[in-house]
Amino acid sequence: MRPEILYPLFAPLTVLPGVGPKLAPLVERLVEGGHVVDLLWHLPSGMIDRRFSPPLTEAPEGRICTFVVRVLEHHTGFGPRSPTRVVCGDGSGGRLNLVYFHLKRGFIEKILPIGSTRVVSGKVEYNYNEPQIVHPDHVGPPEDLESLQRVEPVYPMTAGVQPRVLGKAMLGALGRVPVLPEWMDAPLKARHGWAEWDAALRTAHAPEDEEDLSAMAPARMRLAYDELLANQLALLLVRQSQKRLAGRPLAGDGRLREKVLAALPFALTGAQARSLEEIYADMAEPSRMLRLLQGDVGSGKTVVALLAMLNAVETGAQAAMMAPTEILARQHLATLEPLADAAGVRLGLLTGRDKGKAREALLAELAEGRIDILVGTHALFSEDVAFKDLGMAVIDEQHRFGVHQRLQLAAKGRAPDVLVMTATPIPRTLTLTLYGDMDVSRLDEKPPGRKPVQTRTVSTNRLDEIVGAVDRAVQGGAKVYWVCPLVEESEVSDMAAAEERWAYLREHFGDRVGLVHGKMKPTDKDRVMEAFAGDGLDVLVATTVIEVGVNVPEATVMIIEHAERFGLAQLHQLRGRIGRGDKASTCLLLFAEPLSETARARLTIMKDTEDGFRIAEEDLRLRGGGEVLGTRQSGLPEFKLADLAVHGELLAIARDDARLIVDRDPELQTERGKALRVLLYLFERDEGVKTLRSG
Repeated sequence: MRPEILYPLFAPLTVLPGVGPKLAPLVERLVEGGHVVDLLWHLPSGMIDRRFSPPLTEAPEGRICTFVVRVLEHHTGFGPRSPTRVVCGDGSGGRLNLVYFHLKRGFIEKILPIGSTRVVSGKVEYNYNEPQIVHPDHVGPPEDLESLQRVEPVYPMTAGVQPRVLGKAMLGALGRVPVLPEWMDAPLKARHGWAEWDAALRTAHAPEDEEDLSAMAPARMRLAYDELLANQLALLLVRQSQKRLAGRPLAGDGRLREKVLAALPFALTGAQARSLEEIYADMAEPSRMLRLLQGDVGSGKTVVALLAMLNAVETGAQAAMMAPTEILARQHLATLEPLADAAGVRLGLLTGRDKGKAREALLAELAEGRIDILVGTHALFSEDVAFKDLGMAVIDEQHRFGVHQRLQLAAKGRAPDVLVMTATPIPRTLTLTLYGDMDVSRLDEKPPGRKPVQTRTVSTNRLDEIVGAVDRAVQGGAKVYWVCPLVEESEVSDMAAAEERWAYLREHFGDRVGLVHGKMKPTDKDRVMEAFAGDGLDVLVATTVIEVGVNVPEATVMIIEHAERFGLAQLHQLRGRIGRGDKASTCLLLFAEPLSETARARLTIMKDTEDGFRIAEEDLRLRGGGEVLGTRQSGLPEFKLADLAVHGELLAIARDDARLIVDRDPELQTERGKALRVLLYLFERDEGVKTLRSG
């Protein structure tokens, strides 16, 4: 239950002045949420300083000034489009023209009657050596001066919402801010000189100068830290509740693993051996393993996962391996089969495609323990899937699943050990926010025999030459990926659509060209992929659906059109589809001029390195935390106030603080613990509180 003290902040936006039912959906879209608190997280991006009030004789051009003036004359031209000019003066002997276009004369006479004293504010320009303001921002009586002479925050805006309306709603929202109990560690707060939460929030909405708008301003640092602490604390509480579920020690005798190691065509890399030691040590503990295996494309994660699963199978337990797509599940099976055969281990495959008698037979074998390792997709979550004794679960590409599904799979056994794998290299700061509830192993070496991929950048103007080069590669027995940025022409007219490119390439290569894109049915997609992996197709035109996990060792050429539009992490994932065999591979990044600085930097990094972890760190630096991994669907936590590219150090402090809290006050029962519960609800990290309640 949300604490009552937070009710004013979680009221709907319609309680705010000026936000009626019509405007609310627009504001909701702007601030990414429908509560008062979502508006408060929408911080100013700029400011207008109206405090400067020089005499008219000294008014500088180009600055926003606020004047107290006397209205002297009105002049209107003869044409219907002629402007109205209102001449004003002040005691300094200077004159100021207020210029209005397309405004009714009666209205101007009403707000600026001749002989009246008015406060006006706006940007000063000079015309024929006289200062003027075109359409002043403010015109009002002299008593407005005090309230007007201040710094106005400027917020990121959206169509249909007026700045003045948003400003009024924001004042209403700030009026609802309660004084909350202090959850911050007192020495940390004192060391940084941070204010109370409510004072920091008000300060962030009332910048006095440019420095106050910086992510490093004290008020913004405090708010970012609060958000990061809520994130880390929630993750550690979830992890604590998972660890609390008594696991069981799993330590096999090594007989099956020895057979697999003997059957491998190469020795394990140092990174693989090190990761396996960490995994085996975790599995031998009585508490559950929750470990992330981060490995770049082609670093040998599947072999590590198999050896870990065999450690469980050697004790008489079963293991499961789950992949996000059917193509990937089948591919894992194909990789595991020869090794499992060598060890005499029984494998099974379960996908959404399996129906009827065949499925029933498979499930019966699984329940009786006649299948040692089951590979599958989301189908593994189905209620009728029952293991005899699931001791270990491997989940591939975790960010496609999420914590709850991980728990669902874990519920299939007696608190099985969980190993999560990802081929998406994630910068260290993001690893904490995404996988903070796990221990991390990293595979940072490539298996021996892998040749580096040659990467070159080429202008799209040289398309004919590129098609010629593809022709030569295909003649030489190579297979070629051709990646296009979008599916349908209508989505963005200047993009070379996949279907158009496919038709163009068919003129050159006939029906040896296939097409896959996100709008196709999974079965159709799989059929084309199988033809490309076999001998049916030489060239595959694709959108980014081929990004994760597809394995075609004969594919040695990749062309990425409009590479400047892709994020670094995406380019790296795509490039990882080639260079998987022992032949030299080439990746051509096609770009359209002119290139932005960021795009140029991105393409340069891709040419310079294949190290996914270095690329991920650069991606974070160039783009900021919100966009790493290319899409919001990536499962990365969305931060409203923290920017991981800037606040990385705060994240490390929050991590340590959260660890101490969970060690000393695991139930959040102390005074500070109760305040931290409020913090978790404030940032909607309720899952942390729920795990406390459920024990």
